[in-house]
Amino acid sequence: MKIATYNVNGVNGRLPVLLRWLEESQPDIVCLQELKAPQDKFPEAEILEAGYHSVWLGQKSWNGVAVLSKLEKPVISRTDLPGEDEVEASRYLEVKIKDLIIACIYLPNGNPTPGPKFDYKMRWFERLDAHAEMLITSGKKVLLIGDFNVIPNEKDVYKPEKYKNDGLFLPEVRKAFENLTSQGWTDALRHLYPTETIYTFFDYFRKAYERNAGMRIDHFLLSPEVVPLLKRGKVDKDVRGWEKSSDHCPVWIELENVK
Repeated sequence: MKIATYNVNGVNGRLPVLLRWLEESQPDIVCLQELKAPQDKFPEAEILEAGYHSVWLGQKSWNGVAVLSKLEKPVISRTDLPGEDEVEASRYLEVKIKDLIIACIYLPNGNPTPGPKFDYKMRWFERLDAHAEMLITSGKKVLLIGDFNVIPNEKDVYKPEKYKNDGLFLPEVRKAFENLTSQGWTDALRHLYPTETIYTFFDYFRKAYERNAGMRIDHFLLSPEVVPLLKRGKVDKDVRGWEKSSDHCPVWIELENVK
């Protein structure tokens, strides 16, 4: 089973790119982030024609998450995280597919720092941490997938010194990610490729893609029950070079023996 994550940076504006990638890569399940489309403007018909059932949480102009599946229509179990009284942004979608629980995540960026956006990011992280602990103690096959807006450590970013005050790389953000993984989650790409340079995002500015000046912020965190099934993974870096592509690359892993 091939499971992917892709921050599309506008699902309608990037739809030709998304459909081309789906056709070429043929993932079984896809988590999308940053739809930038209200609920009634999600391109369900076009995606169904491409062979994928879909569920989604839209939001006008910003945010938005979706899960696509060739296998069966995903069954929604949660559309937000517990514990926030503010109007909730469309950033969390938890579904069941086969015997998997999949959480599609678009964690807040947090910039500029310091400020209310960073404070919101850290509160969101706390809520994710609490819910993730409940998920990992369930004994089920669980995957936390998406754009975490976290650079875990220095080898995950080109010229880390440039990001020392960035909301993706501040010590407290990396510590929050470490606290999350210390519950028992496995960072799939680092598990597979512990020493390789892996980037999943390349800014539009200063020819970042051409210079390979990127960062790794799109992640798969696997519960202990999933790790033995993990066989390989890859960043589809070439997609970033397509015309009118997102600034993120699609990323995928393969699992075997999923019922």
